[in-house]
Amino acid sequence: MKVFERYIFRRALILFIASLVWTVAIVWTTQVLTRINLVTDSGQSAFAFFEIAALILPSVLPVVIPFAMIIAAAQTLNAMNNDSELVVMSAAGGGRSTIVRPIMTLAIIASIVSFSIDNGAEPYARQRGRELVAAARADFLSLVIQEGTFRKIEDGLYIQISERLPDGRLSGIFVADSRTEGTDLIYYAKYGQVREDANGTVLVMQDGEIQRKMPDNDISIIRFMSYAFDLSVFTASAGKPQLHPKDRTLDYLFNPDPDDSFYKNNPASISAELHRRLTDWSYSIVFGLVALAVIGNARSHRDSRINSLATAVIIALVVRWLGYVAADQIQLAPAMWPLVYAVPLFASAVCVWFIATNRTMELPIAVADRVIASARAVGDRLTFMRPRRPDESGGQA
Repeated sequence: MKVFERYIFRRALILFIASLVWTVAIVWTTQVLTRINLVTDSGQSAFAFFEIAALILPSVLPVVIPFAMIIAAAQTLNAMNNDSELVVMSAAGGGRSTIVRPIMTLAIIASIVSFSIDNGAEPYARQRGRELVAAARADFLSLVIQEGTFRKIEDGLYIQISERLPDGRLSGIFVADSRTEGTDLIYYAKYGQVREDANGTVLVMQDGEIQRKMPDNDISIIRFMSYAFDLSVFTASAGKPQLHPKDRTLDYLFNPDPDDSFYKNNPASISAELHRRLTDWSYSIVFGLVALAVIGNARSHRDSRINSLATAVIIALVVRWLGYVAADQIQLAPAMWPLVYAVPLFASAVCVWFIATNRTMELPIAVADRVIASARAVGDRLTFMRPRRPDESGGQA
């Protein structure tokens, strides 16, 4: 690269890393918070929580990278335009390629990283995450070992014990089972023990009673010396994680297992995920072209109807939204799969035309006026709501 190109690349790279770090931190935090209940409810260790949190990162990065790219490229070019640096470069003999090459180099690098994570690390991270979640839900002993607290095993099933005895038995067992609509069952037992046998996992309760409430509000009480409460259905379903199309590798998506439940019930889900994987990586390149088409010209933007940085971000959001819509439509109409490729290709072609003809991509006048009017209305409302000081009301200070 030339000196000018290295200068632009370095500025864009710094902004890209900064935008990526802050955006990933926000999105990652929101995703982690949704999984705190899983860890706390199942009695898992802090290490399990941090492992699950770390496994979320590969699924967050491919989504955030294109937006970090548009922010970095647009902000770099906008700042250089406002400081007349692009004008000076052009006057010094720097061609349009001096601006295009560093931005597109960064965009290509971002696309390669996005493709590698999306099709390499993310499927394995998702599979490992589902295994941890399934293990946490299947670890029944970690649930009941929490003495004196109610634990939700699944919808309609709650268990509480008073104490875990030194010999491994449980004392003071309470089970509430309302999984069957119209029938409520409550189990009390002085002692109990979780056992594994040929039929699966059972909770053997001793010296207790069962209270059954029927739909007509009749209540029956049954006393027992020993009663086995079946847990095998719960532990079997929780111990074997169900893999979704997003959890599969790229090789599997090309050649899915005919016995896969998702493939049997909804073959379009596998096809939609495959086409998404093959196109999502390209949006970093598309967004780099958008930034160049909107702000790449060496000129003053004082006469612009709307800030060029906002224009680039709005166009990028619209293009990405169209990509999401096209990917979702495949599951409803598999024949529409070409739309997934048409969105980034068409957007790239339009941007290349603007760049090649030295034109500036701008929002339509009607859209720009509407955005400006909305921004002014919000600003006026905030100004009206701001408390006034005594000397601002027109009276004596």
